[in-house]
Amino acid sequence: MALVLTVAQQKGGAGKSTLAANLAVALAEGGGRVALLDADPQRTLARWHALRPATAAALRFDAPSGWRLTGALDRLRREVEFVVVDTPPHAETDSRIAIRGADLVLVPLQPSLPDLWASEATLALAEAEKRPHRLVLNRLPPSGRLRDVVLEELARRKAPVMAESLGNRTAFGTAFALGLGVTEAAPRGTAAEEVRALASSLRRFKA
Repeated sequence: MALVLTVAQQKGGAGKSTLAANLAVALAEGGGRVALLDADPQRTLARWHALRPATAAALRFDAPSGWRLTGALDRLRREVEFVVVDTPPHAETDSRIAIRGADLVLVPLQPSLPDLWASEATLALAEAEKRPHRLVLNRLPPSGRLRDVVLEELARRKAPVMAESLGNRTAFGTAFALGLGVTEAAPRGTAAEEVRALASSLRRFKA
């Protein structure tokens, strides 16, 4: 059975689609069977997938909406190893369906208090649906007072945070513009190392 990873964040601009795309590519390294679903009406991942060169890692791709998402998840659970789902940046039915169908909800979080406050609604939705969830620190600077303040607040809240984080690196935007993940566009770069570390950790959630 596939591990379903739903990437959700009700605040726009948190790097949701970039995280979903890069995770799917990293999980597909070495021939892994991975499906990527774009449930966001903006269809950012659909446009990214259309740019992918023929030599890129194969991904099962679909852009289901509404109750079609439930059917797609049920089918893909039996056909692939991992399903990565991108969701709308607000509390719509599609977000709730995607969270309800997840084995793990990943909530990208930029290092700012407004972003942390905005993530509370997504975390509450995951808790209401009784789904395991983790925050993924995204665009994290290597140092600085703001980083420290956010990390201290997360520790105070005892928030569920992945140990692996993604830095604020131009490699992510460059790869995305080419229809690639950073592990394909710059496989030896620091960004690729970060994504591989996150993917490796997430593989341990698979029964």
